[in-house]
Amino acid sequence: MLPSLSLRKSIVGTVLLFSFVPLFLLGWVVYGMFASAYHAKVRDNLAIFAEDKRNAIDLFLRDQVAQLRVAAQSHSLAQLSSQEFMDRLLSIMQQGTQTIVDLGLIDDEGNHVVYSGPYNLRSINYKNEEWFKIVRVRKLYISDVFSGFRGFPHIIVAVSKQENGREWILRATINSEIFDSFVRLVQIGKKGDAYIINRKGEIQTNPRFPGKDIQVIRPLIDSKFSGVRIHEGIMHGNAVYIAGIWLQEKEWLVVIEEDKHSELEPLLRTRTLTILVSAGGLLCVLLGILMVSRMIVVHQERQEREQARLNEELVQSSKMAALGKLAAGVAHEVNNPLAVIREQAGWIRDLLEEEDIQSSPNFQELRDAVIKIEQHVERAGSVVHRMLGFARRMEPVRFDVSIKDLLRETVVFLENEMHFRNIQLKWDIEEDLPLVETDPSQLQQVILNIVDNAIDAIGKNGTITLGAAYDAQSGCVCMRIRDDGPGMDKDVQARVFDPFFTTKQVGEGTGLGLSISYSIVTRLGGTIRFVSQPGEGTEFIICLPVRRGSKADDRHLGEK
Repeated sequence: MLPSLSLRKSIVGTVLLFSFVPLFLLGWVVYGMFASAYHAKVRDNLAIFAEDKRNAIDLFLRDQVAQLRVAAQSHSLAQLSSQEFMDRLLSIMQQGTQTIVDLGLIDDEGNHVVYSGPYNLRSINYKNEEWFKIVRVRKLYISDVFSGFRGFPHIIVAVSKQENGREWILRATINSEIFDSFVRLVQIGKKGDAYIINRKGEIQTNPRFPGKDIQVIRPLIDSKFSGVRIHEGIMHGNAVYIAGIWLQEKEWLVVIEEDKHSELEPLLRTRTLTILVSAGGLLCVLLGILMVSRMIVVHQERQEREQARLNEELVQSSKMAALGKLAAGVAHEVNNPLAVIREQAGWIRDLLEEEDIQSSPNFQELRDAVIKIEQHVERAGSVVHRMLGFARRMEPVRFDVSIKDLLRETVVFLENEMHFRNIQLKWDIEEDLPLVETDPSQLQQVILNIVDNAIDAIGKNGTITLGAAYDAQSGCVCMRIRDDGPGMDKDVQARVFDPFFTTKQVGEGTGLGLSISYSIVTRLGGTIRFVSQPGEGTEFIICLPVRRGSKADDRHLGEK
C-alpha cells in the first residue's frame, strides 16, 4: 500500500510540476503583456480625451475673443459710445447663449464711457487695475476667475481699439458658471472630475468633488509643458489617473481625473475571469492527473499481483517437479511391500484351497479377508500408479465404463465415514446411461477426492447427493456431486484448483486433491467445474464424452 501511495504521489507531483508551472508562467506572461497593453491603451485614450477637451475649451475662449474683436473692429467708436447701440449689441451676443454677462467701453483713462449690463459700473475707474494695464500692452486680455467690483466670480475678456489717436478698450464679462458647466462636460465616469487651475495653483472652475489636494497636481503645475502628461496619485482616498494639458489661449492647466479602478474594471474582470478559467482548467488537469495516476497505480498493482502469482506458480512448479522425483522413489518403496503382500495373499489363497482348511467353520471369513487384501493391494498399486501418472503425465488407460456402477463401487469406500458422521447419501442417476470410454481407476480417484472433500465440508449431519445424466447437447455423461455444506466464498473459488491450496487445518490436507482431479479429468478429455454459494453448499459437475458407437452417441449424432 505504501509503495503504491508513494508512486501515486510521485506521478501526481511530477505531472503537476510539468503542467502547472508552464501553465502558470504562460498565464502570468500573457496577462502581464495584456495588462501592460491595456494600461497603455487607457493612458493613451485619456491623453487623447484631454487633448480634445483642451481644444474645445481653447475654441470656446477663441470664440469669445473673436466675437469681441469683431464687435470692436466692425463698429466705430461713435456707435460703441451709444448706450442704445451697446445694449442692442449685448442683446445680439446673448441670443445664442448667456455666456456674456455685460459689455463696457473704457477710455484710455480707465473710465467707463458706456456700460451695458445688470450692474451699476458707469462710475468705476479701472486705471489702477492690473488687467487694464495688461490689455493696453498686449492688446488682449483674458483674466483668471475673480469677483472684483461685481461681487461674484467672473472672467474678463478685453480687446483694445485704436481710433482718433486714442486707445479704447472693449471689455466683456463671461459668466463663470456657464464656463464651469462647459468645463465639467469633459468629465467621464461616476468618479471622474475635470477642472482648470492656474500657475499659482488656484482652481478656476468648480470641480465636481471639492477639496482637491494641490500637492498631488503640483508636478503638473510647476512647469509648462507641451502635450499631455499623465501621472497616478491618490485623491480623496482613491487611486486616480491625473491628466494635465495647458491651454493655448490662456495659461491655464486643464486637469482631468479618472478613477483608476473604474478605468481598469474591464481588466480586473478579465483577470478574475482568467483566474476562474485557469482554476477550472487546473482543476480538470488535476482530476485528469489523479485519474491517470490511479489507473497507472492500479495497473502497477495488478502487474505486481500477476508477477507474484507467476512467482508463486513457479515455486509450485518447482515443488511439483520435486514431487515428481519424490513420487518415483515413493512408488518404488511402496511397490516392493505391495508385491510381498500380494505374494503372501496368493500363498494364503492356495492354502485355503486345501480340503482340511475348507472344512473349517471360519473358511468363508478367511477367504473374504484374502479377497479384501488382494483388492486393497490392487487399489494401493493403482494409487501409486496414479501418483506417477500425475508427476510424469502418463497417458490414461481407457476402458468402457458404466458411470453408475463406478459411482456405487467408489462410494463403498467412504460409507463408514459418512455413517459415522451421520451424513445421508442420496442418489439421482438416470437410467440407461451410455458407457464412457475412460480410465476407471483415475476417475475413481477423482470421485473419492470430491466426495471426501464434501464430507469434510459438511462435518456432521448433512446430505450428499450423487447424480448422473446424459447431456445430449454436449454428448457427455455428467456426474454431479453436491453437498449442503457452508459453500465457498469468491476468494476460495478463485484458487480451488491451485496446487497446494487448502482450507483445511495444517496437517489435515495437502491441497493436491482437486488439483490432481482437475489434471485427471482434463487428460481424460472431460471437463470439471463447480457451482457454490456461501451458506448454500457446493456442487461439482464432471462431464466425460460417451464411447463412440454407443446408442446414445448415435442418437446424439442423429439429432445433429
